[in-house]
Amino acid sequence: MLVPFPYTEKTATKVRPAVVVSSEELAQKTRMYFVVMVTNAEHAPWAGDVQVSDLAAAGLPIPSIVRSAKLATLDEAAIIRSLGSLPVADRVKVAGEIRTFLA
Repeated sequence: MLVPFPYTEKTATKVRPAVVVSSEELAQKTRMYFVVMVTNAEHAPWAGDVQVSDLAAAGLPIPSIVRSAKLATLDEAAIIRSLGSLPVADRVKVAGEIRTFLA
């Protein structure tokens, strides 16, 4: 999805890709989504980063990583548009990284 992702160090947002990591149940009950940031793979790596293995399927134009450490909650009205789908193996890795951070 393309969303206005909030900065952690400023009171601003940047439109960027993100991966929805919450269940559909959350959206149905609250109209909110938990999302994690997607960023350019050229950035210095962080703990929890997951390389996107299929850029075309994910709708991404350049090599990218899912930055599992950057989690945000967004209202469904903030979603600009869908881009594609993260491969299942990548989703499993992202979920594992998030569980590690939340444990």
